[in-house]
Amino acid sequence: MKKHGKRYNALVKSFDLNKEYVIREAIDIVKRNATAKFDESFEISIQLGVDPRKADQMVRGTVSLPHGTGKQVRVLVLCKTPKDAEATAAGADHAGLEEYIEKIKSGWTDVDVIVATPDVMGEVGKLGRILGPRGLMPNPKVGTVTMDVAKAVTELKAGKIEYRVDKTGNIHAAVGKCSFEKEKLADNLVAFFSSIVKAKPQTSKGKYVKGVHVSSSMSPGVKVNDAVFIQEVK
Repeated sequence: MKKHGKRYNALVKSFDLNKEYVIREAIDIVKRNATAKFDESFEISIQLGVDPRKADQMVRGTVSLPHGTGKQVRVLVLCKTPKDAEATAAGADHAGLEEYIEKIKSGWTDVDVIVATPDVMGEVGKLGRILGPRGLMPNPKVGTVTMDVAKAVTELKAGKIEYRVDKTGNIHAAVGKCSFEKEKLADNLVAFFSSIVKAKPQTSKGKYVKGVHVSSSMSPGVKVNDAVFIQEVK
């Protein structure tokens, strides 16, 4: 069993672990408990009533957070000339093709997101064993395979994030920093949660959202009353 330190145990006693809080109360608790020496990420975990082993119950998508994540997103665009110039002008950290294909083959993956144009996916696909496990493989379903590289880069830099249900039926994401104002965190949480609700598979039966917790990077999770949360996103 995992053992927690004195700081974590003290934080657990600062609120009722069994109570379901409305979202703004939960935000207050998380912000108060974010006492690490760095600006902790504000995170949300959602337990879904889906079976990820079934392809028709996979929950995956993207959402643009109104106030961004507070994180500098490093973007690589794999493309040919002149698209590399478009990507760079839009704010991409890296853009090109052969040079970066070789770097990735050598083990370099020092980026957060990779965008690619459709015409180079034949070459990018060969990097699947490297990029796939790291969650970096471009995918048209989430807008990272596109000819409009400028738009993709702009959206990613502004706070567009990808989510995907894991094998246990949970979705986890960082939706801001604990230093954000409460209302900005609430806006980001509602936007994220709304996207998850809209992504409900038609084949999903029974209760779709089974539980919601919010936390900082280094603090215990706070239960959120998902019924009240759902009312906010409608």
